[in-house]
Amino acid sequence: MDKYLKRILFIATGLLINIASFAQQPPVQMADTMRSNGKIYVVVAVSLTILIGLFIYLFVIDRKITRFEKESR
Repeated sequence: MDKYLKRILFIATGLLINIASFAQQPPVQMADTMRSNGKIYVVVAVSLTILIGLFIYLFVIDRKITRFEKESR
């Protein structure tokens, strides 16, 4: 039980240090400019399209591998 408590405390400490380091960064000028021009929505749409495409590709590949494993048995 002591081993798990140490792990949890180590992870919590790491997360708190990570949050504190991100809180000290200045705001990003490029993001503000793109948001004011409306181009940030294009960036988000393209990023989501790529991410969804990758997930669909992984899903299709997983189904093909599963089907191949079943046939090879």
